[in-house]
Amino acid sequence: MRKAKPKKRILLPDPKFGDSLVTRFVNNLMYEGKKSTALSVFYDAIDMVAVKMKDSEKSPLEIWKKALENITPQVEVKSRRVGGATFQVPREVRTDRKISISIKNMILYARKRSGKSMADKLANEIVAGYNNEGGAYKRKEDVHKMAEANKAFAHFRF
Repeated sequence: MRKAKPKKRILLPDPKFGDSLVTRFVNNLMYEGKKSTALSVFYDAIDMVAVKMKDSEKSPLEIWKKALENITPQVEVKSRRVGGATFQVPREVRTDRKISISIKNMILYARKRSGKSMADKLANEIVAGYNNEGGAYKRKEDVHKMAEANKAFAHFRF
């Protein structure tokens, strides 16, 4: 590389919970720079989670964090060409990439869900992730199965 690595930007914590992970999530949820809309969608979803999981002793933010943790992949596969053949090589995922993948998967599968509002869809995806089900959890399981199936090619790591 010719240039130095760019510095990591420090995210300010969100106004309600004071958590920078929430800010990171909201930044991924945001469309066309509309951060206030994305914040309101997230906070509404957290409120809906509180209503749906009222019998749980955990706070809604803890439920959201546990859901993110449940859909976070530990391994992934990357394509690697060796002598004309392409192999799916399993690799461990870096910590910051794990978080990024789980956030993006949760938002993607929340958008694909059926429901009235985005907050409603996101709340349903959070509850599903917390209960080890839903689209984002299935995606993680599929990636893990693919990595397990291609474990024989792990010696091609680069």
